[in-house]
Amino acid sequence: MVDKNLIGRKLADMGTYLEQVREYSNISVAVYRKDWKTQRIVERTLQILIETCIDIANHIISDGNMRLPNSYADTFLVLLENKFITKSLCTRMEKIVKFRNIVVHQYEKIDPAIVVLILNKNLSDFEKFKKSMIRALSQ
Repeated sequence: MVDKNLIGRKLADMGTYLEQVREYSNISVAVYRKDWKTQRIVERTLQILIETCIDIANHIISDGNMRLPNSYADTFLVLLENKFITKSLCTRMEKIVKFRNIVVHQYEKIDPAIVVLILNKNLSDFEKFKKSMIRALSQ
């Protein structure tokens, strides 16, 4: 049985993280590249946001007795296999997990243009994931 209160708290946290990172959504690559404090805030907040999505997904997978994912990216494939998310959302979440891995493990390879692109074009993916999880909990 899915702990709806736990997932609800995590979904609320996602909303907070999205609100915080949206403050930087109009930043240019040039400004981002020059401001290490902004880089740290944005990259860490995106990392936390992504890890919250992974955590929510893993709770749903575990509670639903689904196959165990073999990677963070595979977590979203398991949700797709069980019709919790769409193929397009799965693909986008797999890509965002790869970004998280770069943030966590390869700091020197973070491309400011990719971060700014995520801020400008991909924050809606988190909203879509959140809505999919809310739908899953209401079933």
